Amino acid sequence: MPIDVIALVLLGAALHAVWNAMVKAGSDKSLDAAMIALGAGAFGLAFLPFVPLPRPAAWPFIAISAIFQFAYFQLVAAAYRAGDIGLVYPLMRGTAPLIVASTSGLVLGEHLSAGALTGILIISAGVLTLAFESRHGGRHAFLLALANACVIASYTFVDGAGARISGNAISYTLWMALLPPVLLFSWAIYKRGTDVVVNHVRRNWQRGLIGGGGSIASYGLALWAMTKAPVATVAALRETAILFALLISVVILKEKASIWRYIAGAMIAAGVLVLRLG
Repeated sequence: MPIDVIALVLLGAALHAVWNAMVKAGSDKSLDAAMIALGAGAFGLAFLPFVPLPRPAAWPFIAISAIFQFAYFQLVAAAYRAGDIGLVYPLMRGTAPLIVASTSGLVLGEHLSAGALTGILIISAGVLTLAFESRHGGRHAFLLALANACVIASYTFVDGAGARISGNAISYTLWMALLPPVLLFSWAIYKRGTDVVVNHVRRNWQRGLIGGGGSIASYGLALWAMTKAPVATVAALRETAILFALLISVVILKEKASIWRYIAGAMIAAGVLVLRLG
């Protein structure tokens, strides 16, 4: 895997950790997740005039991706309400690349080298190790996290293939970002009412723009990487976001880290090295 691809995926992973931390720290997880999607859509709309249209064959992928993204943001909010992030986040992000790696040969016809598969397994094991530090988060949170892992794997396949077909990964990313906030806010208004939603947007639009910018940049880098390297490899490498989440929690939020976090960090770093060498 080229070093420039690895570096950009790692940058995207850091941005992913930042916007997830913003959702977790927010007062209303569902609306905060919708705000991130809205911010990403705003950035997408602003840059659309500077990129070509995706090829016609990519539009069905964009539409299907929007449905999966809607489900993803809903499940992120629900899982964070139900359980500890130390359990939910590792399960969501650690299980997804295992699903992708085990099915990419069937879905995309990609066959990984032994070294790449080993690196993916090590990264996933490292991420899942973080679940051991959580003493809370019951069966409901566990099931929500696993359900979202399936959603993550699904949109990874859809967008990995769609970005390749589109002819321009950046254009695909920008167009893909437009529909999810429409679905999320339509649902929010239906469930919560217009006044609640509008007031939340007024109070949090800056956080939405910052988080949304990080979200679309993170995913855009991943989709670009998927045009240069196997989807399963990129999907696993993205899950190094948990390392950046660890740094945020310890250095910025001053949270105490258990031994499991450091063991997991070492395993993830080793997996990245194996991916590079493989």
